[in-house]
Amino acid sequence: MSELRVKRDPEGTRRRILDAAVEQFTKFGLAGARVDAIATAAATNERMLYYYFVSKEGLYVAVLEAMYARFAEREGSLDLSGLQPSDAIRKLALSIWAYLRENPQWLNLVNNENLHEARYLERSRRLRETISPVVDLLRSILERGTSEGQFRSGVDPIDFYVTLVGMGYYIVSNRFTLEAFTGRNYSDLCNLESISTLHVDMLLAYLRRDPTA
Repeated sequence: MSELRVKRDPEGTRRRILDAAVEQFTKFGLAGARVDAIATAAATNERMLYYYFVSKEGLYVAVLEAMYARFAEREGSLDLSGLQPSDAIRKLALSIWAYLRENPQWLNLVNNENLHEARYLERSRRLRETISPVVDLLRSILERGTSEGQFRSGVDPIDFYVTLVGMGYYIVSNRFTLEAFTGRNYSDLCNLESISTLHVDMLLAYLRRDPTA
């Protein structure tokens, strides 16, 4: 690909570099990923990679930001306003869990970043802004449920969000070890639907529980 063409399509070049980097970082982590392999897979050169992302670490952070942004964009665009609060919670939860199942590469990257104690994500100025629309969406559902007398008051939307995501995250990220020590395959549709129903019921039972009872 000529340099002239790269200049004519900067967003396309940037996107190809990001896509190629996902593959490398998912398979080999930050330390093992090769800049030359990323550039070759993106049909560009290393100089352009450094032009857009400065360093391999900068590219790694950009990949994480992009994947969080895709997740937030999908969940934030859900139209839940016409649903009852309980149904809105159910739809949001199932959507988030489905995204986790459909994007195991993202979970691999998140797991890798946890090994680094999030030192690279801490460099991101966009991450919290990226995820805030999903938390705001959840906050609006909780507030609506409280105002309509269906949910308990005082539920922290961030704590509830972390709990909700954690339920789906554990099942997907630990699916192989879970099958090894329980003998149950949670990639199987029947088992997946069963535990998803259990998780939704647990979330809604908490929201409906009378804290003074």
